Amino acid sequence: MTSHTLNELIAEGVRGRYILVRSDLNVPLDGSTVTDDGRIKASLPVIEKLSDAGARVLVTAHLGRPKGATDPKYSLKPAAARLAELAPFKVQLAEDTVGESAKDLAASLDDGDVLILENVRFDARETSKDDAERGAFADELVALTGENGAFVDDAFGAVHRKHASVYDVATRLPSFQGDLVHTEVEVLRKLTTETQRPYVVVLGGSKVSDKLAVIDNLLGKADTILVGGGMLFTFLAAAGHKVAGSLLEADQIPVVQDYLKRAESVGTTFVIPTDVVVASRFAADAEHEVASADSIEDSSFGATGIGLDIGPSSAAAFAEQIKGAQTVFWNGPMGVFEFEAFSSGTRAIAQALTEASAFTVVGGGDSAAAVRTLGFNDAQFGHISTGGGASLEYLEGKDLPGLSVLDR
Repeated sequence: MTSHTLNELIAEGVRGRYILVRSDLNVPLDGSTVTDDGRIKASLPVIEKLSDAGARVLVTAHLGRPKGATDPKYSLKPAAARLAELAPFKVQLAEDTVGESAKDLAASLDDGDVLILENVRFDARETSKDDAERGAFADELVALTGENGAFVDDAFGAVHRKHASVYDVATRLPSFQGDLVHTEVEVLRKLTTETQRPYVVVLGGSKVSDKLAVIDNLLGKADTILVGGGMLFTFLAAAGHKVAGSLLEADQIPVVQDYLKRAESVGTTFVIPTDVVVASRFAADAEHEVASADSIEDSSFGATGIGLDIGPSSAAAFAEQIKGAQTVFWNGPMGVFEFEAFSSGTRAIAQALTEASAFTVVGGGDSAAAVRTLGFNDAQFGHISTGGGASLEYLEGKDLPGLSVLDR
């Protein structure tokens, strides 16, 4: 990795300079309330470091998928308000991204002030596949920084996107890797090229199709892959078991069968749950019971039963695998953790990670939300990634445009 670091930029001197920072403020909301401020807290150190050094900080970020048009429900206002509560510096939010509000407020900044520009995805050019369109938007963002600006990418959750505020601005300004991005890359390197073994990977979430590429790349690299979440039912079906009304991607069964065969020859072991929690319907108060994973249709709910969590025996077996590991990567909950009755499997994995002597990584997205929802503290884990999709694509071996452009 040849990227220039934030410390190098600060050593150059940033007082009075406009520094454009791409942060990750894409947080979950309940109306206008931030329900998980983990990404905001993770973004704060770099912004604060620049503010303390006297920079005039312009923050770009996205929230949700507003489809290239202004939509109040995707405004960064709640995220900006939470950042302002946490920050020891002055924070303002522009009413637009590169319009009059952004220009006027940027021009009025004092040294150490921070201005958050409104959701970059309110401008369709941000995500355009047309290089010229993205470039034109990047030019307008860069124009806000004046003659001596610089760019810091600290949004690891967006580095897998070739977007204007991630990729194109980095081709137009002296560019630096933010501390958060640097840490994420160092952590992922430990999961790919400098891995301490035994290496256990825990994969969950709803769809196996979302994890196919990462599974393919992990075969022969991971010693053990523990399978939970909705994706486990495609694995059970691939092994010849009926899954009743549980989530099933039937078209992926041949792919999973191939992975199971290949795993044997490359030294990777798949561990599939032996029991599951089956419910009468998808609801927090649904009747439920534990059933053997190879006979789900024999539960009280027959062919309409829905598997919503791994069972207690499987959770205990997974925990033992984790405790014997030196490196653990976890991406995806084991069940519908939002419903208390079906959160035990996810809680057991999180608890095992906190007790393990291994280097533990929680792979962002739903997994990060789950550990916080279930009452765990970030400090209990080796690392909680801020970029679920970016983490997976890195582990898949893909080129991440937002990282590669910083290496220029």
